[in-house]
Amino acid sequence: MSRPDLSYLLRKDDPLGLHHLMGPEPEVAPARPWPPEVPEYLADEPLAALVTELRNYQHELEIQNKVLDYSQAVAESASERFEALFASIPLPLLVLDEHDMVIQANAMAHNAFQPTEDDRILVSFMPLVSEDHADRVCEAFLAARERGGSEVHEVVFSVNADVHLCGDLHIACIEIPQKKGPPIAQFLCAVVDQGPLLAERRTLQQRNTQLFASERRLESVINSSLDAILCVDNAQRITVFNPTAAALFTCAAEDALGSPLERFLPDAANALELAALTTQAVLGEMEGRTASGKQLAVEVSVAFEQHAGGETTTTVFARDLSSRKKAEAHRSELEAQLRESHKMQAVGTMAGGIAHDFNNIVGAILGNVELARADCPENSSLLESLQEIEKAGRRARDLVRQILTFSRNEPPRLCAVQAAEVIRDTERLLRVTLPPAIALHSHIAPQLPALLADATQVEQALFNLTTNAVHAIGDARGMVQVTATLAPADQRLSDRLGLPLASYVALSVQDTGPGIDAATLQRIFEPFFTTKPVGQGTGLGLAVVHGVMRTHGGAVDVTSTPGEGSRFTLYFPIAGGSAPVLAPPVERRPSLAAAPADGAPRRHVMYVDDDQALVFLVQRLLRRRGYEVSGFTDPREAVDALEAAPRQYDLVVTDYNMPGFCGVDLVRAALATRPDLPVALASGYVTAEIEAEALAAGARALIHKPNDVEELCTTVDQLMNQPRLG
Repeated sequence: MSRPDLSYLLRKDDPLGLHHLMGPEPEVAPARPWPPEVPEYLADEPLAALVTELRNYQHELEIQNKVLDYSQAVAESASERFEALFASIPLPLLVLDEHDMVIQANAMAHNAFQPTEDDRILVSFMPLVSEDHADRVCEAFLAARERGGSEVHEVVFSVNADVHLCGDLHIACIEIPQKKGPPIAQFLCAVVDQGPLLAERRTLQQRNTQLFASERRLESVINSSLDAILCVDNAQRITVFNPTAAALFTCAAEDALGSPLERFLPDAANALELAALTTQAVLGEMEGRTASGKQLAVEVSVAFEQHAGGETTTTVFARDLSSRKKAEAHRSELEAQLRESHKMQAVGTMAGGIAHDFNNIVGAILGNVELARADCPENSSLLESLQEIEKAGRRARDLVRQILTFSRNEPPRLCAVQAAEVIRDTERLLRVTLPPAIALHSHIAPQLPALLADATQVEQALFNLTTNAVHAIGDARGMVQVTATLAPADQRLSDRLGLPLASYVALSVQDTGPGIDAATLQRIFEPFFTTKPVGQGTGLGLAVVHGVMRTHGGAVDVTSTPGEGSRFTLYFPIAGGSAPVLAPPVERRPSLAAAPADGAPRRHVMYVDDDQALVFLVQRLLRRRGYEVSGFTDPREAVDALEAAPRQYDLVVTDYNMPGFCGVDLVRAALATRPDLPVALASGYVTAEIEAEALAAGARALIHKPNDVEELCTTVDQLMNQPRLG
């Protein structure tokens, strides 16, 4: 007899390796032929043959019994080994019948599908399969019945409401033969828990998703960076070229990829040798090159990344320095303008400080010239000398006015001024001394709006520019062109000149002189800087122009080319509809030698000034007009005299700036002594603040020094003829 065949318990492909557990095949004695051969000497003896046959049959039965005993022992051993294997395999194993009843389950299956006592008893298998996967599992059992085995992956088993198991289901169909009837099919099911694998898979998927998102973010950072980013390989070939790099080097990324780094950054290519020494380096400012060969300044830094295979990836960061260079140049220009402004302000303060004394001197000269001319007979030879003295005095007076205009910080008295009127007045004054070889032309744009300015200061600025143009041309033949146009709003012009963005009235003076070199252009607005010979220029003309434009909220622009002439342009704000209109001047020239009528009382004037020459001059002037004049150089003595005899004086004229005393204080003291007494304040530096302070203190009039003596006499006459208060 042979050993029983138990292979039906195993799958043909034996995925669990069960065949080796069944042990080796037993050696079975060869079967003897049947019926047994009978010796020839016994063939004639039936009884003996029968005995021999029985003995042989007995022996055969003994052998078969031994074989059966051995087979049973082998079967029992195989069953024990199968049970041990079934119980010890680290997988949930279940044996099911055709009716989904669990015939046998190992401990792993009980732990997996019945972890607690409250869970359902492991009686049937399909209730454990989730509804979403039940159809796939049923199809797998049918396939196993037909083919002997099947698999279904990632099946979800619902152990209870909280526990779910996901695994792969392996099914082997076993057909157990029966003595009667067809064989019975049983299914050996192995569940491979995929939970850890799925968790690892999900972790890997999350890592891949995060890696992809990180790559996308890195790509976005590179593409949106304000710096040019270039990556190069070991051969210094470009592998990454972001949009900023494409814009900076004016080269498309498709054209740049694969190009050597030295095509755009020749100096940076030499620095890549530092890769073995450091991970990053700042190379500083370098010279880059665009695709067209144009050079540009860039700031470069590099980063090195070492890979496991020995390869190195180099990332080059290049920052465009063009804007920074422009900003630094603009800042340097602003700093130079600020230094120039501080210097001009300091000089202006100094000029304003000396104006008082200089005014007194000029006033005394001009006043005495008027008196001398009045005393000289007609056709006297002295008149010519007096006339020259007067010219020199008036030039000194104009110089003082330029100094004061330059030094003033208060806003001018602005009103609507027509450019045509200012240009005509300037042209009329200039033509008196204009050389015949120089032509003077003017052009005024039609329908030009009025400019918001002080007419006197505008005229003075234009006169200074035209005079400089005439002096620049010299004895040569040339032309001076004065134009007035409307300059529309221009952002570049406003940024360059520091003006608010708006439209302006542009007054230009252009000449055909030799032009101005770059070094001189840097200093032309400095006070007392001049290129004229000694005695022909003060160096204040353009400084006054600069001061006028500063106080008007405008600007002056200069363009000049050596050998082609110069062009100065003044930009004035446009006057609005509410701007006051300049009133026409009133001519007032009373006779210097006018005397009071016979029998009229002599009016008494007190004149206070710290300059003795001016006191003496005013006394002589007013006495000739029939006034009695008391002069004081010490304001304190004047106050004492007024307090001693307040009714003795009919008018008080005082200087504003005196050593240790202010004219406004004298005005207050005089009115405190006698409230109805007319008081006038005289000064060569009358600002808006001084005027407001004097009028608030009670002064009736302000007299500007130095002016014609007629202004002083006219003001005295007007104040004397006003009705008395009280």
